[in-house]
Amino acid sequence: MGEIIQFDSEAPAAPEEDATLDQLQALVAEDLREVNRVILEYMNSDVALIPTLAGHIIASGGKRLRPILTLAVARMCGYSGTRHISLAACVEFIHTATLLHDDVVDESDLRRGAATANAVWGNKPSVLVGDFLFSRAFQLSVADGSLKVLAILANTSAVLAEGEVMQLLTSNDTETSEAAYLDVITAKTATLFAAACQLGGVVAERPANEEEGLRNYGINLGVAYQLVDDALDYSAREKVLGKSIGDDFREGKITLPVVLSFRRGGEEERKFWRRTMEEGEQGQEDFERAVMLIERHGAIRDTLERARHYGAVARDALAIFPVCDEKKCLLDVIDFCIRRAH
Repeated sequence: MGEIIQFDSEAPAAPEEDATLDQLQALVAEDLREVNRVILEYMNSDVALIPTLAGHIIASGGKRLRPILTLAVARMCGYSGTRHISLAACVEFIHTATLLHDDVVDESDLRRGAATANAVWGNKPSVLVGDFLFSRAFQLSVADGSLKVLAILANTSAVLAEGEVMQLLTSNDTETSEAAYLDVITAKTATLFAAACQLGGVVAERPANEEEGLRNYGINLGVAYQLVDDALDYSAREKVLGKSIGDDFREGKITLPVVLSFRRGGEEERKFWRRTMEEGEQGQEDFERAVMLIERHGAIRDTLERARHYGAVARDALAIFPVCDEKKCLLDVIDFCIRRAH
């Protein structure tokens, strides 16, 4: 058997983070331990490199936000079985697989303050282990025995892949519209948040309107989360963001701060964006100029304002559920995602 790298699901949050996720983790702590047991079991393989490489990224300090959402939603909906455990692990496997593939596509060297798997082992092993984790996710979903669950996760995986291709097509294109950008982040980020939340309602056999409310909560939370993440790339310290500052700029990734700054700038500024983002000609001081232009046009401020809007929509989506500890924590997660920018 390959050697499994142990990981601590309850690692302390960074000093900049508040206690919101700690509270939510505490609420589902017993279930989360079971999720981690399933992850370790299904991450195992006779091919030693697979658990070693997979363990590297799973142990690298992630917040487990998506599987925690599945667990918390199931509890909020009154579910008392065990199906949510394996489905939460399934969600985490899909998320981890996409991270491995994303880092290869983006040629990233740093994630959550640690070297990426592709930086350590190379691109080919990272892609193949990502494929292995996708396969494990579908083994778990098939074992659940529900065609509805399988349909949700299969559709989610397809949309995730579409989102990555959409992002590839918009990369380096300064004419990208805000609508096109939102389509990308909805597909590549928010769709897994939506599935994670919807699955909690599905296992609890909640009515269609509640299931739809959970999906709407997840998808709007996911959009808000990604908007803040994209704003942080031009405004945060590396230890806050968990990746190198300016990665999006260096990769020519068109995010909302760039979309807004390009739209609002004059022709001379647009020439700068075309040179640096489309043609990839970047000098030593170009990132600093990019930050200055983004600040000049209020692009960070307005990106965060849009994040607050989606956060408000997510909050409204939970209004149909009665007050309980789980609901309070799920609402607090919205504030946590947005407060990361401050």
